Amino acid sequence: MAHAKLDTASREEIVRAIDALVDECRVECLWYLRPDFHPGTDVEREKVLDAIQARSTRDVFRRAGTLKAWLSRHSSAESAAS
Repeated sequence: MAHAKLDTASREEIVRAIDALVDECRVECLWYLRPDFHPGTDVEREKVLDAIQARSTRDVFRRAGTLKAWLSRHSSAESAAS
């Protein structure tokens, strides 16, 4: 998902993008997780993105960082609205 698209992406699109990245990185970065694991909460999403960044290539590191930044901005906005 391109940077510009992330600014207008919905939560569902971001969740799908994170799930797709988890699937892409499962063998090389997330080998220790269940084969069917997908994060179900924002806390789990942040942890799995951290794990991907710790074990990935530079390109994947950047993609995970972009998704993590979106998640952080929108989780904070939702918390403030509550």
